[in-house]
Amino acid sequence: MNKQGVVSFGEVIVDYISNNKDNTSFKQFIGGATVNVAVRLARKGISSTYLTKLGDDEDGVFVKEELVNEAVNMNECIMTTTKKVCKVLIHQNDNGDRIFHSYQNPTPDEWLLDSEINSHIFIDTKVTYFGSGTLFHEKSRRTTETILELAENFHHIIAFDTNIRLKRWESAELCKKTIAAFISRAHIVKMAEDELLFLTNTNSVKEGLAVAVKWAIPYLFVTRGKEGAIALHNQQYISTEGLNVTVVDSTGAGDAFMAAVIETFHDKGLPQSKTDLEELLTYANGVGAKAVTKMGAL
Repeated sequence: MNKQGVVSFGEVIVDYISNNKDNTSFKQFIGGATVNVAVRLARKGISSTYLTKLGDDEDGVFVKEELVNEAVNMNECIMTTTKKVCKVLIHQNDNGDRIFHSYQNPTPDEWLLDSEINSHIFIDTKVTYFGSGTLFHEKSRRTTETILELAENFHHIIAFDTNIRLKRWESAELCKKTIAAFISRAHIVKMAEDELLFLTNTNSVKEGLAVAVKWAIPYLFVTRGKEGAIALHNQQYISTEGLNVTVVDSTGAGDAFMAAVIETFHDKGLPQSKTDLEELLTYANGVGAKAVTKMGAL
């Protein structure tokens, strides 16, 4: 069977991105890491299904219509009368860099439930993608586990973006423990350099990679911003240098990188050689670099 398509699970977020260093004016963007990746995959012509729960109010309907307009399959989206869209405020620091400021969720206990997942969507699809944004709450963590069980049963390639937002978690230690448990379920893991150091309790990339080798992740990708990216596979790593671009907004760079990785695995399968992995890393790094040259993650 020639399986095609990616199933993504996550929470739709409306990003309020600051227009100035005073952080008094904001522009709205539909986002969230898993949304950004799902949209980017759809734009590449890959069948992209998004699993989530939305409210049937004006905001929820708007979000769903926007995703449908991007050719994202929202047929499995559950609409309720009570769910409210989550919001993330992205501020600028004194250097003009975008930084995560706060996460606002008016309905923190409203999540897609494991009982609301239809297993049929995994039969003909190829890749399952998720992030840590569904792991800090018991309900969504249980749903994530159900989705991964289905993905494993139908022999999906499983991709995981750690995408850590500590303000969502009860504690840093719980975050580390939970993410460590889910890392072992994935074939592909992407994390930023600071997340590598956080999860490995180290102070340098070299030390972090030495610890990460023991995780035995089939394919680990570490993004390093202007320094480029690293891929770790079979206890060996390769790296690519960063590209010289004018940074306008770095918000969605990691998501663009991840989408490029998933796109390549989906279209070409697992890298069969060091050259294949080098080409993949170079491509994903380039897509991530291009993403920072304009405002917004998409």
